[in-house]
This record gives sequence, structure tokens and C-alpha cells, in this order.
Amino acid sequence: MSLTINDVEKIAKLSRLSLNDTEKNATLEKLNAVFALVEKMQTVNTDGIEPMSHPHEIALRLRDDAVTESDHAAQYQAVAPEVRNRLYIVPQVIED
Repeated sequence: MSLTINDVEKIAKLSRLSLNDTEKNATLEKLNAVFALVEKMQTVNTDGIEPMSHPHEIALRLRDDAVTESDHAAQYQAVAPEVRNRLYIVPQVIED
């Protein structure tokens, strides 16, 4: 697949970009190079190859899931105008 100048102009218009002729030609070359690379990649035989979740087979180092802070909810809610069941109660702003 290759694009034309008309395609680049349409893409530029949809993207609300103002391109001069030099920029249009440069963009056309770059986009066509990307499409050529994609076409080349599609010719590679990948039958029997398992998809990878990451390009490097590494184990993630995870920290222990431990509580490091104490519960300050009572302190924070002590200054609130109204609290019910540990929830802040605010005035209704949308009417039924």
C-alpha cells in the first residue's frame, strides 16, 4: 500500500495541520516508508511462534504487599461537616 499526495492532504486536513508542499512530500515519503516496513514485516513466517508479553524474558521484582501507613480516616473526617459510615456527605447538586 502506498499513499498519494491527495491522501496526505486529506490526513492533514482531518488532523487540522497546515503543510506546505515540501512538508507534504516529506510526510508522504515517511508514511510510505512506514507502510513498506509493515508490508515487509507481514512477509515473515510466524507459524508456531508463541506471542510474547514482553520482548525480554525477565521476572518482575515485586515488593511485599504490606500496610505501611496507619488509618487516618477518623482524623481526616473529624473536620468534615457531615460523615456517615465513613463516607463524606455532600449537598445534592443534581435534581431528580
